[in-house]
Amino acid sequence: MDNPAQAAAIRHASSTDDDAPRVEIGGAFQPPKWAEYHAKMASEFPSPFRGTSDPLARQIEKFVGKLDQLRPEKGGPAYLGENAALTYTYPEVKNVRIGQKMGDLDAVLDDVVGLFEGMANWGNPLTMCNVIPQSNTAALIASMLSQVFSANILEGEYAQNVHKAELETAGMIGNLFGWDPVKTGAIYTWGGGGCWTYGLKYGITRSMPHSRTAGVRTDAKVICSQQAHFVQLNASDWLGLGTDNIVHVRTDVATNQMDTAHLEEILKDFTARKIPVATIVCTMGTTDASAIDPIREVRELMDRYPNPEGYGKAVLYADAVVGWSWVYFANYDFAKNPLGFSDRILPVLKRNGEQLKEIMYADAVGIDFHKVGWAPYVSSCFLYKDAEEFESLHRWGGDAYLQVRTPYNPMYYTLEVSRTASGSLAGWATLKYFGMEGMQSILGGILETKYYLADLVNTQSDMVCVNSDDTGLITLFRAYPEDIDAKAQFHRELTQESSRTDLIKHNALTRAIGDQLYAWYREGKQIDGKYTPYMSFSTGFRKAEYNREGADPEAVIYALKAFPMNVFVTPEIMQWAIHCVRAARDAVLAA
Repeated sequence: MDNPAQAAAIRHASSTDDDAPRVEIGGAFQPPKWAEYHAKMASEFPSPFRGTSDPLARQIEKFVGKLDQLRPEKGGPAYLGENAALTYTYPEVKNVRIGQKMGDLDAVLDDVVGLFEGMANWGNPLTMCNVIPQSNTAALIASMLSQVFSANILEGEYAQNVHKAELETAGMIGNLFGWDPVKTGAIYTWGGGGCWTYGLKYGITRSMPHSRTAGVRTDAKVICSQQAHFVQLNASDWLGLGTDNIVHVRTDVATNQMDTAHLEEILKDFTARKIPVATIVCTMGTTDASAIDPIREVRELMDRYPNPEGYGKAVLYADAVVGWSWVYFANYDFAKNPLGFSDRILPVLKRNGEQLKEIMYADAVGIDFHKVGWAPYVSSCFLYKDAEEFESLHRWGGDAYLQVRTPYNPMYYTLEVSRTASGSLAGWATLKYFGMEGMQSILGGILETKYYLADLVNTQSDMVCVNSDDTGLITLFRAYPEDIDAKAQFHRELTQESSRTDLIKHNALTRAIGDQLYAWYREGKQIDGKYTPYMSFSTGFRKAEYNREGADPEAVIYALKAFPMNVFVTPEIMQWAIHCVRAARDAVLAA
């Protein structure tokens, strides 16, 4: 290097040694300011070498202590820290600038910890608001390792052996579904919405291959049930198919399952009018009602009513992000019951396993490890039965600055290019850690608690469980004024249009109870010396029986929601939840 001052500055900046060599020019040499910053950063970035003092290890050790201070004492509130209130106002919070000087690492990390003040504590047994579990340790550490070493499943060169996690996920889940594991493909993506988008794109491309170059110029349809997730709007919008091309199949008012007789009417009509279908979506476990669509029957109807000549086959996509793990019970020995589940839940486990066993009929499946997989965000996985077909349909050519170094290079057919390996490592580690019996045990254990609550609700004269036929982990129920026979009143509201006014009135009560419980949770309110639970409510998980077509937006069923998703929930917590619901109801009625 011709400039000795520049060389010395670079040497100094690259060294954490106070005795780094310097060059004298015209007296004394002081390194430029950038080199001082550079040296400070080099002392605080993770060390690339073994045996050195690692700033990351030091900070993690300190950070763990700070995290522990966020957690409450046993019996504490369902949020982290001391105060659950928001510490900012919107939109004024955005009126901020980047600091001129370099920040202090400890101070920045203190600020990070501060952001978690008041956040829900998903591992607290009082937390039962939604399908959001605490993450398991194996998945957390595996995911974190990807962040340390920046594994990118762009192509093999930037992930090397790490991308085996995605490949082995395809094999393990493919085996679980009854697919050929070697032919199965998997893409970890940005969430259940990403899986839905991939499923719809697969259908668009297979039914209309010309759309890749000419664009979507045909009003092909995407068919899903009335209970399908709202991400249907996002996917059809962003992919250019348009939300007008979503076609909804009626659902059974009791089970919330897709009505296959109505589906056949739709397919028969499209066949007669030569209208192609891109994708049919079966929801294999809705968030609130836990409904599982009859996917084998849907496959039979698709085969009976193929797309018109000139179009490829429609894709059958299973949106199983919530219900996927029930497939672990597809081949459980219910006669011997080796894990010792109670007689109360054995038939439920058997039914769930039998329904999810039919997932083998799907062309592609979306699953979330960060839902009923107890893994960190984001660990959603889009699986497809025929990897050769899917990957060749969506493949583009190479790029001058990227080289093929291994057999696995998904950059050529994925929507994302740069993809962190954190999700694939989290999912893969969960599969390896839980095994079959671990997953069966955690699912069955929580189901035992769920049915304890459901049965407890039904012993209360002023409460009624409104999803007794559902077989998921959620309990939905309504609380009425104490002088009302809840079960008789709910039956009238569900079945008789003459009780519509009462239905709307008690929907409002249900919502008010849910809002009161949420306010108490945020306030850190204690009842009889104990904190209130973090629960939620559904504003229409099913329609009244006289409103099957959904023409009346108010003739729907509101329900309080208890979604126990962690291993620390106990029957005692369920009893406490009932007590707090009743207290919230009384407070609402008194007001």
